[in-house]
Amino acid sequence: MSRLWTSRLLIGLVAGWNLQAAFVFIFTPNGFVRAYELSDAAGEAAVRGVGVLFLMWNIPYLFALKDPVRHKLALVLSLLMQFTGLIGEIYILSTLAMEHVILRSSILRFIGFDGVGLILLGIAYLLVKGDQFKAE
Repeated sequence: MSRLWTSRLLIGLVAGWNLQAAFVFIFTPNGFVRAYELSDAAGEAAVRGVGVLFLMWNIPYLFALKDPVRHKLALVLSLLMQFTGLIGEIYILSTLAMEHVILRSSILRFIGFDGVGLILLGIAYLLVKGDQFKAE
């Protein structure tokens, strides 16, 4: 497998995970309302809003997925967005009291997800950073 296609695969995994989370949050928010200590219609709206943010977040990932060499800036932006998400989630976790066990657990899942995503995007970037090959 070429470096370009390996890079696309890694970007695709992260984008796919993000899109899956977006659609689940948008279309079945009731499954997540309690995990964020929310309730009722307002809680569902908040979870759906996070899903919409995930969709917005994925736009540069999709350009990077299409052609990580030609759209290298999109890949760099995706990396920066992933890093920002990870740092933000670590900060959010640090502000939560220990008695918020379910909420802390939910935030820890996001930290793990975004940490793995950052590593995968970093590898994808390293694979294409030198422009040693033409887009296939």
